[in-house]
Amino acid sequence: MMKSRRSFLYLVLSVGLVSLIMASCGGNYTPKPRGYFRIALPKKSYTLFDSAGFPYSFDYPKYAKVAPDREAGAEPYWVNVSFRGYKAVLHLSYKKINNDLPTLLEDVHAFVYKHTIKADAILETGYSAPERKVYGTLYDIEGNAASALQFYLTDSTKNFVRGALYFYTRPNKDSLAPVVAYFRKDIVRLVDTFRWRR
Repeated sequence: MMKSRRSFLYLVLSVGLVSLIMASCGGNYTPKPRGYFRIALPKKSYTLFDSAGFPYSFDYPKYAKVAPDREAGAEPYWVNVSFRGYKAVLHLSYKKINNDLPTLLEDVHAFVYKHTIKADAILETGYSAPERKVYGTLYDIEGNAASALQFYLTDSTKNFVRGALYFYTRPNKDSLAPVVAYFRKDIVRLVDTFRWRR
């Protein structure tokens, strides 16, 4: 008698457990979107880069570091603006114009549009500040491209600077979007305060 009660109890529990499992398998399952870590971004604050002998000056964020470009092939007045802790660098390269402005502009175009393979879109924003003789274009490269922002600035007669923001991590537009938007403001500030010294 005791054995049959125990068997009956096991049967009821087994049927209940199987029913519970079957009921939990029904319905629509919606996968959760992938989450990313929250990135703590510092408060905006700027300082002036105005190094003696350089043909240009500009404001850059205090949480960044400006240093000469030491890579092979680097030329005078090439600098890197490093955003420490974010694996991001804004490379600035300078060229003296020697009747070759069309060639320099074509080089910029080639550098920007080589990202077309990975880019979702490339948006161009023209820039003109005649009072400082600074003209150029800012390129927002959307998608999983290696460079998220590029630009060039020129006085159209003597001086030419090209900038490119790179992240030294695998490109992922969703996780990098807040950081790109944050650094874009710094690059716009750099462009808005850019001045030629020669």
